[in-house]
Amino acid sequence: MVIDDFQIKVFKALGHPVRFAIVKKLLEGERCVCQLQEDVDFSQSNLSQHLKILKNSGILSSEKKGLNVHYKIKRDEIVEVINLVESFVKKDVLEMAEGMK
Repeated sequence: MVIDDFQIKVFKALGHPVRFAIVKKLLEGERCVCQLQEDVDFSQSNLSQHLKILKNSGILSSEKKGLNVHYKIKRDEIVEVINLVESFVKKDVLEMAEGMK
């Protein structure tokens, strides 16, 4: 049951549009909070809350470099999950488009 709880925590974290966008941005590589802040329309404290949830769910890791905190995807498996879901969704969209013809 404990493993199920952690799995649910990961999916809940990825299920929020802002957190999903953060993870997608980090697919490009490590970013400091200041770089992530450039891509969002809300406060740094709000961004920090989202980053904390992603870190606590095991999706991200962080490292302080000088005055900045840098975030990155913690495990390659997260990248695989994102890519797998993207592939699944693309196939569904194509199938739906074919069905409309």
